[in-house]
Amino acid sequence: MSETKPPTILLLDSGVGGLTVFREVKAALPGADYIYIADDAGFPYGDKPEDVLIARIVDVVGAAIAAHTPDLVVIACNTASTVALARLRGTFSVPFVGTVPAIKPACAQSKARRIAVLGTKATVSLEYTHALIREFSAGCAVDLVGSSHLAAYAEAELADTPVTDDAILAAIAPCFVDAGGRRTDTVVLACTHYPLLTSRYRKIAPWPADWLDPAPAIARRVVDLLRNRDMPETATTPPRMIFTSGRTPPPRLAAALHGFGF
Repeated sequence: MSETKPPTILLLDSGVGGLTVFREVKAALPGADYIYIADDAGFPYGDKPEDVLIARIVDVVGAAIAAHTPDLVVIACNTASTVALARLRGTFSVPFVGTVPAIKPACAQSKARRIAVLGTKATVSLEYTHALIREFSAGCAVDLVGSSHLAAYAEAELADTPVTDDAILAAIAPCFVDAGGRRTDTVVLACTHYPLLTSRYRKIAPWPADWLDPAPAIARRVVDLLRNRDMPETATTPPRMIFTSGRTPPPRLAAALHGFGF
């Protein structure tokens, strides 16, 4: 017999970037219970040594699992997924859904056969990302672009303190390559923070491109894993957001979070 208690879905990101994933998952499964862990005490993830980052993520996720007993955990962060997902799955019995650079679908859809992968410096430098390129590029040129600042720009955007167009353009400009008769037409957003700025990218990019957000694919995977669970059509409890720093969001950020349902 199917369970009637709504499943609890736990999401983790270093900050508010995972809200782009939460939005899609909640739209697909509005009746689930949601707990969002924003590990702002560890932000940003992208500039930490791999062993330090893995240890932190395992500790934070372990504490959250012990406190909230989720039915499924979404690691709504590319950097955290690429460095720590294997360790998490080997440590905890709860199912995990990770976030990895969408290189395969990007190469499949690119008409110019040239894409860019825009992520944190950690994500674009990892062997995991390079292995995805070797396996799925299929003759498509892939330019890796690492940013040290774009996640912070996205956090500022959500808090209604946006940075300048010039600052964002400096971060995304290396994605746009016109060489060998091929011009970039698809940019993989390999950090869940980055889709928060998509409207800005489209406005200032050197030429039009598709900006590939992994969140819809993550939502489909979560739906598939929970397909045998019964749940109400709407949530019985509101989603909860927990900042590991213990802070209370300032008014402008709180207003933005309210728009996501918190």
